[in-house]
Amino acid sequence: MSAPPVRVWESSLTVYRRVWVSNVLGSFVQPLLYLIGMGLGVGALIDHGAGQSAALGGVSYLAFFAPALIATTAMFATAGEGMWPVMDGFMWSNAYRAMAATPLRPVDIVNGQALWMATRAGISATGVAVVLAFFDDTRSWGLVIAVAAAILTGLALGLPLVAWSSTRHVDQSFPAIMRFAVTPMFLFAGAFYPVDQLPGWLRPAAYVTPLWHGVELCRGAVLDTLTIGAALAHVAVLCAFAIGGWSICRVTFARRLAQ
Repeated sequence: MSAPPVRVWESSLTVYRRVWVSNVLGSFVQPLLYLIGMGLGVGALIDHGAGQSAALGGVSYLAFFAPALIATTAMFATAGEGMWPVMDGFMWSNAYRAMAATPLRPVDIVNGQALWMATRAGISATGVAVVLAFFDDTRSWGLVIAVAAAILTGLALGLPLVAWSSTRHVDQSFPAIMRFAVTPMFLFAGAFYPVDQLPGWLRPAAYVTPLWHGVELCRGAVLDTLTIGAALAHVAVLCAFAIGGWSICRVTFARRLAQ
């Protein structure tokens, strides 16, 4: 007999099996389009610019930009899982309430949700990593470490979103979160350019986002520039986000399911 959180995970997997083909295909196609358009297209212009090598740490723009896609793709996957599906579990399908009517405890549901989010992040990140393995600039065993870092990045963003969503009765805040939180992180957290190119007053905002730490981990792992000290610091911050979100989820799920 499987562990209680695994049963919750299996319920999400059952639903996912209906759409897995298009989802997995998108995990390959979307990063490939980004790499062609940004990494090769825009990158060709940047690589011929004066001083680009120093600004990017001595690597091509493709090598700089591509590893960040592993983290950003995982982020978008868990951001989506952390909002509307959670509200569905409480408000529309009442799946969480059905689970709570069984011997499953609220904490089991939270752990199962976290396990599923890690799975979704892993699927998305692995798709990007496979694409990057075809390019000489990004082909390395560090891709394996980058996938693990991307999963942690996804949980660092996704679990706080689950905590928020579990307190909502309408989904009006979700588009605003995507528009004013997730998308700005994608644009300003160092995926497209070094954060030190931002104005000084804006850099701290990038440094405190989970995505910046995930991007730095993925990029450092793929390019073999990651030091132990930096890796530990980035992992510690991401774990703080993930554990904090998980701890709040335990409280909010228990309260919501007790109503």
